[in-house]
Amino acid sequence: MCFVTKTFALPTSSRRQVLDITNEVATIVKNNDVSSGLCTVSVPHCTCAVYINEHEEGLVHDVLTLVSGLVGEQEWHHNRIDHNAGAHLGATLLGNFVQIPVEGNNLVLGTWQRIQLIELDGPRHRRVNVTLIRG
Repeated sequence: MCFVTKTFALPTSSRRQVLDITNEVATIVKNNDVSSGLCTVSVPHCTCAVYINEHEEGLVHDVLTLVSGLVGEQEWHHNRIDHNAGAHLGATLLGNFVQIPVEGNNLVLGTWQRIQLIELDGPRHRRVNVTLIRG
């Protein structure tokens, strides 16, 4: 079994936004000859998250609305420090990694599934780690 980790960076441009990072991850998989294995995509940040779902404009809007509704502007204790508790809580709910099977140097995703980074405290420069486990 062999492990490889690659990192790429991307800027975000809004306080809250969703970015489709599927193509970047797929390129890393293809460039590292993973005929069969597992791909873990993670973010080393406390105020953004990754998830898998369709990247359709209406759904992206709904996801942002859902997160805002769950962790929006409330009297969170952490806001006394740097007023971004909602971003921390949203990232906690969504999680900082996803795992995708790999077969034939391709991510095994459903027809509409995309890997997405959700920015909750931007704009910022974010790093994405892609760890590949080859069987």
